[in-house]
Amino acid sequence: MSRLRRRLSVVCRGLTRLPVVLLLAGVVLLVGTPIVTGQLQEQQRSPGVVGPPARTGPQAGADALRSTIAKAQRRLVDVPKDWSTWAELGSAYVQQGRITGDPSYYPKADGALRRSLELESATNWKAMVGTAALANARHDFSAARDWGRRAEALNPHSGNVHGLLVDALTQLGDYDGARIQVQRMLDVEPGVAAFTRASYDFEQRGQVAAARDALNRALAQASSPADRAFCRYYLGELAFHNGDPQAALREYDAGLTADPTYQQLYAGRGKARAALGQSDDALADYARAVQALPLPELLIEYGDLLTVSGKADQARQQYDLVAAARQLSAANGISDHLTAATYLADHDQAAEALTEAQAEWSARRTVLTADALAWALHRNGRDAEALDYSLQATRLGWRNATFYYHRGVIRHALGDRDHAREDLSLAMTINPHFDVVQAPIARRLLDSLGGGG
Repeated sequence: MSRLRRRLSVVCRGLTRLPVVLLLAGVVLLVGTPIVTGQLQEQQRSPGVVGPPARTGPQAGADALRSTIAKAQRRLVDVPKDWSTWAELGSAYVQQGRITGDPSYYPKADGALRRSLELESATNWKAMVGTAALANARHDFSAARDWGRRAEALNPHSGNVHGLLVDALTQLGDYDGARIQVQRMLDVEPGVAAFTRASYDFEQRGQVAAARDALNRALAQASSPADRAFCRYYLGELAFHNGDPQAALREYDAGLTADPTYQQLYAGRGKARAALGQSDDALADYARAVQALPLPELLIEYGDLLTVSGKADQARQQYDLVAAARQLSAANGISDHLTAATYLADHDQAAEALTEAQAEWSARRTVLTADALAWALHRNGRDAEALDYSLQATRLGWRNATFYYHRGVIRHALGDRDHAREDLSLAMTINPHFDVVQAPIARRLLDSLGGGG
């Protein structure tokens, strides 16, 4: 275990409003005007285990981050009470933790941001933004929301402030509040970070064409290789999760052309290649991705692909790394019951899955959490309860094959064959490759119900 932990620890401006109108799948998105006309209405999505995370904006390149950190450290040797530089250093550590997958940067970030706030607490909105970003990274979304609100009161013209609030509110299940913050971000900084967040908002509501258009708008504004790779990655994710692995593969390849160091693109390409029957290439892509970025969700995907490829011993090694990654994350202040819940439910640990899902539901009530709780309840034979949560999971209209697969299985367990067939058919229509292990199970069950087509 110590060897696994060593590996994981090493790797693990306001703008003028523009009179631009985007017609996105019937939704009018104006930069500088409301994101939708009329009242927001609730309408009726997992990369990896549960689903794509809220888009958190473009990634700074690793070299640029290292330069920022070194420059700040030198400055603080000469001026140790420079609270603004302490805030800059803390925020850079948060970003470094994100792009490397190494949570040991987060305690460093915490120390730098606390020092900044000790030196200046009243007007220090930059440290508040960094603290909100750190809270988001650690999955303490309530704290991220609260720090974001404090920063917003001091500087409502910062797109970064609104972006952090989008992320926190989305993860807390306040989808209407998140959409308001998306619009405010578009008002003040209509760039890559704003349009990628707008895309995620649309995707969660089932507006796939709108999501794609927003990502293409972000790509058009991307000026750095890292930003272009970021946009291509999410265009690939959108294509894959809506049943087009060939289009996804093109996007992942284009992203790697822009920035071959963007490691999640290799995992994305592996996922698309697996769906296209290119198993050896898929395994090679995943091996590269998890070597550089051993995130639990990527380790799980790689382990599952190894499982279906008949490589059980290698798969077990990846699952062992999942456990080590969770321990490392917890030691550095990260709480992620959601990924654990679905992983455990899908890997024959039903009781543990339910404990994790219930813990997550008590902290935040998102559609992703509702789906995870529904699946864990089903795995524990509590299907009547599971159905209630599964219906909550689909309330936004997200075209998420996993959601409808879970609901179909739950309904089948309750004896509702007709609705089970409808849900399973919809899951396979949305994305017949949604999961290398679960999708074949869904197909067999649908065939047994006479819905194979």
